[in-house]
Amino acid sequence: MTLEMLFVLGMVVVMLTLLLFEVSRADFVVFLFLVIFLMTNVISTEDALSGFSNEGLMTILLLFVVASAIEKHGIIEGVVYKLLGDKTTPRGALLKLLPPVGVSSGFLNNTPIVLALTPIVKDWALKRGFSPSKFLIPLSYITIIGGTLTLIGTSTNLIIHGLLISSGKDGYSFFQLAPVGIVILIFGLIYIVTVGYKLLPEHLTATEKIQSEAKEFLAEAEISEDFEYCNHSIIDVTKHAIKGIYIIEIIRDKRPLPEVNAHSYIQAGDRIIFSATLDAIGDIKDVKGLKLRTGSELTLEDLQTEGAVLIEAVVSHRSILLNKTLKTSRFKTRYQAGVIAIHRNNKRINSKVGDIVLKAGDTLLLLADESFLDVNKYSDDFYIVSNLTPPDKFMQNKRQGFGVLLLLGIMIGLVVAGILSMLKAMLVMVVILFVFKIISPRDAMTSIQFDVILLIGSAFGVGKAITNSGLATFVAEHIVMFAKPIGVLALLAALYLITNIFTELITNSAAAVIMFPIAVEVAEMMNTHYLGFVIAITIAASSSFITPIGYQTNLIVYGPGGYKFTDYIKVGVPLSIITMIITVTTVYLLWF
Repeated sequence: MTLEMLFVLGMVVVMLTLLLFEVSRADFVVFLFLVIFLMTNVISTEDALSGFSNEGLMTILLLFVVASAIEKHGIIEGVVYKLLGDKTTPRGALLKLLPPVGVSSGFLNNTPIVLALTPIVKDWALKRGFSPSKFLIPLSYITIIGGTLTLIGTSTNLIIHGLLISSGKDGYSFFQLAPVGIVILIFGLIYIVTVGYKLLPEHLTATEKIQSEAKEFLAEAEISEDFEYCNHSIIDVTKHAIKGIYIIEIIRDKRPLPEVNAHSYIQAGDRIIFSATLDAIGDIKDVKGLKLRTGSELTLEDLQTEGAVLIEAVVSHRSILLNKTLKTSRFKTRYQAGVIAIHRNNKRINSKVGDIVLKAGDTLLLLADESFLDVNKYSDDFYIVSNLTPPDKFMQNKRQGFGVLLLLGIMIGLVVAGILSMLKAMLVMVVILFVFKIISPRDAMTSIQFDVILLIGSAFGVGKAITNSGLATFVAEHIVMFAKPIGVLALLAALYLITNIFTELITNSAAAVIMFPIAVEVAEMMNTHYLGFVIAITIAASSSFITPIGYQTNLIVYGPGGYKFTDYIKVGVPLSIITMIITVTTVYLLWF
């Protein structure tokens, strides 16, 4: 092993460690190591920039815009309402819901699908006395599986497709992965509605738990004229008079103040809604000039005044809120919303809300103006998964929505017929969407997840470093040395397993880019065609079922379903094993 290989290996290990422990945002971490490899001359400037001009990456960028055009018209939501119906059993509902959602995930980005359907499925289940936790993990899993059906099913498929083209090889055809994906979809569906359904818990949702515990932390105080700190700022009041509280909202003249921050003033007649520990609430009872109303009398519904709604939001992987408290992030000022409670790992965090350090997957129950929904619909900071008093979701033009779907079908037909490449088809479609004003340039820009683009583009450069240093060849040699005596099946299983572990621990994009050069080197050493090995790592990189942090859709349903981390392990491990067996066996039979 050369010094350069040792350096690259060391840097990759450090990068994976930083990603694993979520020291910073994934896109920043991978970009940092891209810069390190560039500055140490492991890769050239051309290598460093190659990912950002890659065909697969550009296609992903355009698909964000296309998905936004479909999502805004509420087509998926409308279909799901009809599918679920009123008279059905939980398993019957899953059988009606999951197949069409799984198939549609092969053609649409699965993140907006799960984001749109989570509040619908959750509310539908609650109204019929079913636990949403029986439905939301299956919803996430089936969209992940559905992504293995086509070239555009997941970003991972397009990343590998781009890597194949940039290395001078033939990319995937549109349905290249379908022979494997269809088998996984069938057996995955059978598992989810039988064994998986039994393993799924029956938890209360985050909102239900918070509602049931309101008496332990939620309170309201009315300020009278003899309160010593009338006409003082919140920062003064919370320092001297009513310590240890987090003010959610101030109601003045029967209307919530539009903005509440540390420098807002308290006046006589104000009603202050706040969260605090039981000890802090007990201390406040004796403060002169405060008339206290505790959570035993106060409910979440009472908090909703004219224009104010309760909103459930999940902190995302790419949020600027990660590793910050509500105070240090200036949450109220930044988002014009108050946080009622924070839910993590199926429990409300029982401490002062303003001092809790936020992590990916935390569920925030917010009290905000209805405009919050429009302003933060495409926020990188959190996924809005529930609005307990929602405005009409279907105000958009459904005819336009079906028109966009028809146009997407035509473009896919042109790709399958070999008339256009996937990139050219998506370019044409986006231009048509702009020309006919189906989507505005502003909507297009807000729909693009630039952190994902930075992550993927940077990961290409890291992959180049692994190849250029000879590290890919070195690792491939040892994998072949270990598994060759057992046969090709063992090599496929080893590559699949390593890729899948990386996916669960870091990100699917990074896992795919790191393992691609190793898979190609293994194929060359075995003197076999590369396609089978590459398909195996493509499926493995997309198949994240064991943790809530391994894939965006798992994270979205984490809080709304009231899940524990262990629920994913319990339900996801058998599905991961099934997916691995099917992938390795099908790839071996078809490509070797």
